[in-house]
Amino acid sequence: MYVVRPVAMTDIPALEALAAAASSGVHTMPKTRDAIEHAIEHSIASFGAEVDIPSEESYMFVLESMRDQRIDGIASISATAGSNGTYFAFRNDVVQQVSRDLNICHSVHALTLCSELTGHSQLSSFFVRNWQQAGPEAKLLSRARLMFAALAPTRFGDRFFVPLAGITDENAQSPFWEALGRKFFQMDFMAAERVVDGARNRTLIVELMPHYPVYVPLLPGDAQAAMGQVHPEGELPLRLLSEEGFEPDEYIDIFDGGPILQAHKNALRSFTASLLRHVSAAPGADGDAPKLRYLVAAAKEHNFRAITVESAPIKLSDNIALQPAALRALQLSVGDAVLCVEI
Repeated sequence: MYVVRPVAMTDIPALEALAAAASSGVHTMPKTRDAIEHAIEHSIASFGAEVDIPSEESYMFVLESMRDQRIDGIASISATAGSNGTYFAFRNDVVQQVSRDLNICHSVHALTLCSELTGHSQLSSFFVRNWQQAGPEAKLLSRARLMFAALAPTRFGDRFFVPLAGITDENAQSPFWEALGRKFFQMDFMAAERVVDGARNRTLIVELMPHYPVYVPLLPGDAQAAMGQVHPEGELPLRLLSEEGFEPDEYIDIFDGGPILQAHKNALRSFTASLLRHVSAAPGADGDAPKLRYLVAAAKEHNFRAITVESAPIKLSDNIALQPAALRALQLSVGDAVLCVEI
């Protein structure tokens, strides 16, 4: 059994171990001890803040095993991308080329540096230990942060997006970066990622990246093929986010060309399908009664916790029956409110 809870300062060694296990495919995850400490401090302050309008808050969650208290995953959600700057992405555009003299009219695919995602809420830092064999706990971790957003909508915007890492080779080199970014930064892909620390809102990006459209047909074939493709470690979050309601849209990452998924909150199941219920004590035995699997979250902004349980259908009920172990995991009592969504 796993519980998702807000990160704490005591989690620093566990997050260092997770960072060491993660590859270049998780570029939004803090990697160094200083970055981890800063992210945790920022998250603790964000959870403790009283928020009316989303701003610079960022909330980090960990996936904790209830059996041995081991931290097996991490995920974050920021109130506004680029809150301390501007979030940059490449927008896929179509440029019309017309020559009346030659009677030629055709369309050319181009990439335009833009800041249109600035101010949208951003999901990031998703990583699960042994992600190739991850089960329901990965879905719990991915969706719990959106359940928090559904519980506290004033802390977030109406639109959400998720950048997923793009294709890199066995040497952690990106064909998209080699064809484009290297020409302007004059450094390797991983060196550039270390400089910006996974962010896409640094001043040096707008200083160095091309301001005019990049014509895609002029890029090498391997760079074109990499556009919008996801790193193997991104396949799990891509599947989970797609099930939630996210879709790849018109933007790609400016460094590795990875896809950027988007959704309005009204298209996300954690918002549209979640049900507010009260906790009741589970009966000792309920025989062969049909059960569904639910993600259940404590309806408390300042003590958020989430687990998955099996329960009788609750659509026509005001309550959800939870076993004592589930109540302990959520730190709740009978009668407390929970937010539930079928998974």
